[in-house]
Amino acid sequence: MFDRLPFLIGLRYVRAKRRNHFISFISLTSMLGLMLGVAVLILVLSVMNGFDHELRTRVLGMVPHTKIEAPGGLTDWQPLAERLIERERVIGAAPYVEQQGMFSVGGRNEGAMVIGIEPEWEGRVSIIDENMSNGSLDDLTPGEWNIVLGSILARRLGVGVGDRVTLLVPEASITPAGVFPRLKRFTVSGIFSVGADLDASLAYAHIDDMQTLARLGDAVGGLRLELDDLFAAGSETRAIIDELGSGFRGLDWTYSHGNLFQAIQMEKRMIALLLTVIIAVAAFNIVSTLVMVVTDKRADIAILRTIGATPRSIMGIFIVQGLAIGVIGILVGVTLGVLLAWTVSDLIGWVESTLGIHFLDAGVYFISNLPSRLIWSDVGNIVSAAFVLTFLSTLYPAWRAARVQPAEVLRYE
Repeated sequence: MFDRLPFLIGLRYVRAKRRNHFISFISLTSMLGLMLGVAVLILVLSVMNGFDHELRTRVLGMVPHTKIEAPGGLTDWQPLAERLIERERVIGAAPYVEQQGMFSVGGRNEGAMVIGIEPEWEGRVSIIDENMSNGSLDDLTPGEWNIVLGSILARRLGVGVGDRVTLLVPEASITPAGVFPRLKRFTVSGIFSVGADLDASLAYAHIDDMQTLARLGDAVGGLRLELDDLFAAGSETRAIIDELGSGFRGLDWTYSHGNLFQAIQMEKRMIALLLTVIIAVAAFNIVSTLVMVVTDKRADIAILRTIGATPRSIMGIFIVQGLAIGVIGILVGVTLGVLLAWTVSDLIGWVESTLGIHFLDAGVYFISNLPSRLIWSDVGNIVSAAFVLTFLSTLYPAWRAARVQPAEVLRYE
């Protein structure tokens, strides 16, 4: 009987009506605090995961996971590409030529990176073909001098499909009339939009045209590689360079965009830490609840001790009571948090349409809706942390209950 005693009495204390309503109020406050803390933490981390996923999909869908280059360019790139694709982590390879330049149209000037691509190969390493809002990559034919612009870049230049733009590159051409900047007229054959800052700083042309403009001959600037795990880019790049030898160099995505994702991860950790403090405050409210319950139940504790209950059993009663309060709050919080994480995008959309306001301006944040991505491992970590904090909160009041002396209590009853 005494083995089941802590469990039975602890749950009865949770259900019992109290003469002291303040104790019930503190108990309810503790439960609601845990519920809200857990729910908000799940919701915020899901939104942070959503932003992280959107950026990773949109930005790193356009930026190569790693690039392999050689001084003077690669002249025989196809055998090397086929060799690299045979590696376990490499799932795609494509040649490229990069050229920094400035577009000029009617007095408007915008700087951008122009990438020469092979349209048939580009789909292996980029999502640009899936994000063409006008035109197609197939319109990039050698010798036609067509170009595909990002949507923001095209808007700033005031051009559309069929318009002509002038590209100035930072290299000089020496002519009998003097030294002039190298420039070339392109026809806009397409516009892409990935919903990221790359829409304002990127353009694509056929690789043959860019080889001519950069005076590379048959050489390409390098190979862009797509990996099955973008977080393995650093180690895979080093392994490839070790295999190819000292005549090559590799640059992975962390050199150009690593700071962005590190900032997101840091913000996620800091927000999780701050919201965990809220859960901790709610959990430690259980201390106040149980201390008052122990004071209120001193006579009951004394009677249980006189009929044979051990201090360990008395501790168990109040640990069970505290855990029951915490578990109810955690379970309700998890249910609420998961439901909000699944529906927050629709809820925000409904509020925006109802009130006629926009929380996220696509022109500023490069995203027009609030993304949310629920990761169950985050939910598990939150539940574990909340449960541990709740358990720790029960130890001191339970220890005080176990130290109650029956003789002293019953003397005044």
